[in-house]
Amino acid sequence: MTRSTRQAPPDDGQRLLVPLYAHPAAHPREWDALLEAAPRLHAVVLNMADGPGRRPDADFRAAAGRLRAAGVPLLGYVDTGYGHRPARAVVADVHRHRRWYGVDGVFLDQVPAHAAPLPRYRRLVTAARVLGARTAVLNPGTHPDPGYAALADLLVTFEGTWEEYRRARVPRWTADHPPARFCHLVYGVPEDAAALVARTAGGRGAGVHCAVPGTGANPWRSAPLTAAGTTGGAR
Repeated sequence: MTRSTRQAPPDDGQRLLVPLYAHPAAHPREWDALLEAAPRLHAVVLNMADGPGRRPDADFRAAAGRLRAAGVPLLGYVDTGYGHRPARAVVADVHRHRRWYGVDGVFLDQVPAHAAPLPRYRRLVTAARVLGARTAVLNPGTHPDPGYAALADLLVTFEGTWEEYRRARVPRWTADHPPARFCHLVYGVPEDAAALVARTAGGRGAGVHCAVPGTGANPWRSAPLTAAGTTGGAR
């Protein structure tokens, strides 16, 4: 199924980018929840071991295949170490994700917010596209220098707790870009606050978000909350 045959977005205009950092064999319910939420998913981030791992994983390959069959785009998680990880290692992870799991794009994590590394990230995004990545998501987890918006198809400008999100502010430069270019990732969200997170993201100019109830060292082992309050996630 191609992206053009997927169902229309939900009435609130919000799509979900889901970084589900849990193994399918250990957390099958969470992965099943993604299939149920497929019509509103912008993409799912695959992350075996802070990247593609050392060898292909059969369970991840099967889970990726089910999501792909449901029309869900897939992104390979790649740690960039805030610009300090060697470019060769970053590009190698992009290649493994493409070769082993057929991902549609890349999710470059731990991106710095200041302007100096922009040329380095321009080269990394270019290399990913040469390797076949149709989508490049950059995650500084905060509002970075505006130059990063020119590099990414989607820019994660918030990653943090629900309490932090309630107090967050949005710089004026974001209004120069459409909401589809920004994503907010929020964890520690009460189940009855899912709709509020979606409305808040929309009001702050982000057309993509994810709200999960998870907390702790890896809150992204939880499946996303939807506006209806459903979740398949462990906490």
